[in-house]
Amino acid sequence: MTTDYDSVFKDALAAVRAEGRYRVFADLERERGAFPNAKRYLADGTAQDVIVWCSNDYLGMGQDPRVLEAMHDALDRVGAGAGGTRNIAGTTHFHVALERELAALHGKEAALLFTSGYISNEATLSTLARLLPGAVILSDELNHASMIAGIRGGRGSKLIWRHNDTDHLEELLRGLPRDVPKIIAFESVYSMDGDFGPVEAVADLAERYGALTYLDEVHGVGLYGEGGGVAQERGVADRIDCIEGTLGKAIGVMGGYIAGSAAMVDAIRSYASSFIFTTALSPVLVAGALASVRILREEQSLRDRHQERAATLKARLTEAGLPVMDSPSHIVPLMVGDPVACKAVTDELLTEHGIYVQPINYPTVAKGTERLRFSPTPLHTDAHMDALLEALEGIWEARGLQRAAA
Repeated sequence: MTTDYDSVFKDALAAVRAEGRYRVFADLERERGAFPNAKRYLADGTAQDVIVWCSNDYLGMGQDPRVLEAMHDALDRVGAGAGGTRNIAGTTHFHVALERELAALHGKEAALLFTSGYISNEATLSTLARLLPGAVILSDELNHASMIAGIRGGRGSKLIWRHNDTDHLEELLRGLPRDVPKIIAFESVYSMDGDFGPVEAVADLAERYGALTYLDEVHGVGLYGEGGGVAQERGVADRIDCIEGTLGKAIGVMGGYIAGSAAMVDAIRSYASSFIFTTALSPVLVAGALASVRILREEQSLRDRHQERAATLKARLTEAGLPVMDSPSHIVPLMVGDPVACKAVTDELLTEHGIYVQPINYPTVAKGTERLRFSPTPLHTDAHMDALLEALEGIWEARGLQRAAA
């Protein structure tokens, strides 16, 4: 008897639905020049006006006229695609210019572009493990799935240290021979809880125990320091060996990258399969990202406004007695604690109030910690916050949801 493949798939989907974590993608169309406004297309062919509250385009740079103009100019100059991998089709000058700009942003010798932040983590960490025989990767327990995939892909040894617990990290380092290659992998901003990684303390430990440092700055790039991220803001970027970032969040376009020493970056370029065998980013995207990075290196006012909007939303949620989680960064998580309730809240916000925010459920966060995750931008107004608070208070009251912060 042959396998009924579709039955297997349907059973797997039924299990996800039964746990209340089946994901439905909203059919959205952002309005150029009017972010965070968007249209949501419904199954009956009608459309609903919505306000987007969960975009990772943290500064609205995906709508910045200067970024759009750079992309239009690139399209007119060189066309749409890159023509293949950089090994075969060659490298467009936009890629070269952006890599130089990103290296300068982080104060590094070189940078390398990938098609996404996920791929840059997966490719770099797996390749580092293979290039350093016998290496042990020490990974924060809350590292992103892409970092975990890269560490597993390297097929080397790994040790998991308790989240942000540098005492535990040092205990693990102390137990390793001095001559064993070591890579400490962690993040600058953990996007679900919104807490910062201990970049200074990790840099100290790395120097003490002869370890290489690998920092994921995807939620910090563009937002902290002079655009270089948390490590730059804290004055320790020069003590981080490899900084990984994304072009798809604060920069507002698409892609990922690493920045580090010329030798390390060239080694990753030469050995990482996910780089070698993947079609290069469209020069149109790269041109937009290049314009965005240059703007963000100069315009501190965007970062100041962004921080003010995040602080204001946290304060207003707290004043309303809603269970906003303590977060020192720009991330604004609101605890629900149940997957079914979490999805019900977001469904009601969307259908009844035109407010779009995705439920954050397992496996993105641990079971029992399901939440909403708001991303206020410089373009979210007080009126947007008024509407959000009124909707949330009504839903929390009607559903009898817990108000005390977790």
